[in-house]
Amino acid sequence: MSSRTLERPARRATFSGVAVPLVLVAMVVVGAWSVYDLGINPASIINSMENAVAFTGRMFPLDFPPIGELLSLIAETFAIVFLATVLSVLFSVPIAVAAASSTARNKLGRGTARTVIVIARAIPDLVLAILFVRVFGLGATAGILAMGIHSVGMVGKLYADAIEELDDGPRTAIESAGTRRSQQLWAAIPQKLMPQLIATALHRFDINLRTSVLLGYVGVGGLGLAIADALRVLDYQRGMALALVVLAICIITELISGTIRAALLGGSHAAKGTWVDRMWGGRREATGTLPPWSVDRVRRVLTFVAVIGLVLWSWSVANISVANLATGVMNLPEVLALFFPPSAGGIGTVIWQQMLVTVQIAFAATFLGAILALPIGIFAARNIVRNRYVHGFFRMIIVVIRGIPELILAIIFVVISGLGAVAGTLALAVGAVGLLSKLSADSLEETDVRVQEAIRTGGASEPQVFFSATVRQSAPAFVAHMIYLLDTNIRSATLLGVVGAGGIGFQLLNATRVNQFEVVTYILLMLIAVVLIIELLAMWIRKSVR
Repeated sequence: MSSRTLERPARRATFSGVAVPLVLVAMVVVGAWSVYDLGINPASIINSMENAVAFTGRMFPLDFPPIGELLSLIAETFAIVFLATVLSVLFSVPIAVAAASSTARNKLGRGTARTVIVIARAIPDLVLAILFVRVFGLGATAGILAMGIHSVGMVGKLYADAIEELDDGPRTAIESAGTRRSQQLWAAIPQKLMPQLIATALHRFDINLRTSVLLGYVGVGGLGLAIADALRVLDYQRGMALALVVLAICIITELISGTIRAALLGGSHAAKGTWVDRMWGGRREATGTLPPWSVDRVRRVLTFVAVIGLVLWSWSVANISVANLATGVMNLPEVLALFFPPSAGGIGTVIWQQMLVTVQIAFAATFLGAILALPIGIFAARNIVRNRYVHGFFRMIIVVIRGIPELILAIIFVVISGLGAVAGTLALAVGAVGLLSKLSADSLEETDVRVQEAIRTGGASEPQVFFSATVRQSAPAFVAHMIYLLDTNIRSATLLGVVGAGGIGFQLLNATRVNQFEVVTYILLMLIAVVLIIELLAMWIRKSVR
């Protein structure tokens, strides 16, 4: 190998080693500047306390709807979210198989599948809901399709990444026996990935539950629509009562799904056979016959039947009409024509200004969220804080914060601090604390304790062990989490503008209300461009810090 060939990787490594820290420092500076430029400071927050007290007084007494109406709203919300999650899984599995390098048919197919995943992530749920409300009318159908298609961006990516991390040996061994490609994929992939597939679906269910509240503002049913209707007439007693119900549901869902995900991914299932084997009660005999029925087998089959039953129940509760679906699909080309060609509608300058504000909100919220999340994440890490009551307390704080939908936070801050970017930034910053503190705590707990023990036995104090070993090991993961949070906040800042929390979301919703759908497309293309830039930057940084 020539010396010139060896010099190229060295040069790339040197460039990354210098460029990445500079980019990260620049992002921190932009975040701090955004906080200052948006007018977020202790004085403005203190001045808002009077509004906070007044808002609290207008909230109470909380006005809960009659129990029958409340249960109906909860059931409709669950049905919408459940069907959207099921739809995303059904779409994501074939797309992930086509996108994974080990199972893709060719480079063109893999590139196309990856492009579909990126575009699905880049288009906000809100934009899809606006489109589908126009096609299928108000109600559950628009929300199910919007969340289901958008979820492919995350679910499909995680599934494809998981497939690529599998050992391809079993599939190639089956291929050498002359089996069809479908047989190879079915035999080699679902059995090993099923726990992770289910865990990812549960995580997406949590996200879709929060998103459903936002989509109520464009006519999707359930609790979100009821909250939107109440707050539209300034009925804070009913709106906040329903928001409290959403908070309770989100926390309960988070605890249940977290427990299930931990059981699926943390258990010793590999030693007991594949998931499909266990689904049917054990491994098949050499003759190909199924083993006798057992309690475990009956339980798993009943679980499968229950899922099918939930799908049918959700379909009934959501009141989805096959005839309306068919009519909507037939009208889809006509509706899509309303969105083209893209146009700024004479307000191009305003749109670009609000897009800049959206980016500022995302950077400022990420900056503030990181400052608040770091200490919480440290105290929530079990290997840092040995006292189980202390780290348990901070873990519970994280669960509660994560359970609050950002839209509810935005509404509260809009009432307290007024319309504008300050409300959106504070709402996203609080939401960022829930996500980033959890990811930080998990990263700290995943560090190699042997390195820490080696330094500790050398006479180092606990702070020295923490900064020289624990922080150093978890720093790359924390950087990756920060970039992911910024990416998420760009999308969220767009959506929160719907309730007046600053940014491009208000222009998006306003264009919809006056039927300027070409402006919606113009704004969407801007969003996709920004998201793709952040996505490319994130990929480069993650690759460089590994």
